[in-house]
Amino acid sequence: AWGAGALAYLYRQLGAATRAGSKGLCGCLTLLQAWIYEYFPLFRPSQLPQSPDAPRASSWISPCLPGGDEARQRLARYRQLLDELSADDVTWTPYGRDGHTDIPRSLYTGPIRFSDIAEGYDPSLCLRQFGYRQIIPRAMTVPHDQYRPASGSSYIVFWDPWVNQLWDNVAARRLDLDFASRPCKQPSEIVEEYVDWFLTRSHPRITHPTDGEPQPRPQLVHQVSYDFLLLFQI
Repeated sequence: AWGAGALAYLYRQLGAATRAGSKGLCGCLTLLQAWIYEYFPLFRPSQLPQSPDAPRASSWISPCLPGGDEARQRLARYRQLLDELSADDVTWTPYGRDGHTDIPRSLYTGPIRFSDIAEGYDPSLCLRQFGYRQIIPRAMTVPHDQYRPASGSSYIVFWDPWVNQLWDNVAARRLDLDFASRPCKQPSEIVEEYVDWFLTRSHPRITHPTDGEPQPRPQLVHQVSYDFLLLFQI
């Protein structure tokens, strides 16, 4: 399964890129870039019309951007945009509300593998991409053990042998959306307790507190446009 393999490898590299000693990112970055364009209109470049059968990623026209000081200024601007992002700035269902019916395996929950790499995947982390109200996700299948050195970007994760069979048993490992949640009335709908759960597991800001003027922490209010409610699950 090349799609799952590319995703598992990209997940592992995204984890490695967060390590203090990392200075680059490997993996299928075209996939990551296209995902950003699909979900976040603020960062989209120009797009070409194309036939429905053409790869979606091929429609985006990536601009040639200069480096140096201008690149650093653009990075600071992107960070500011992310910190100011609201739920209305996100396209929650870029592939339609019923995309999971065409690709049932998109609701698979469990580890996905590439060679000796296995990374956890759970669609309940972002139910809004399926047109359902976001709930607090279930506990994920976790590795048996892991080794993460104090410095450097590499790490090793050990899974129990039985997880190798999960990918081949999609029927038993498929998330039941109607049992887990209910369809959204508004694309960004969440349960009230989700905000508190989310903020205990995520950095509320991307910009470092020492960069520029300190900014007030966003106030997240249920059934109002939520300031900075962003969960990255591909």
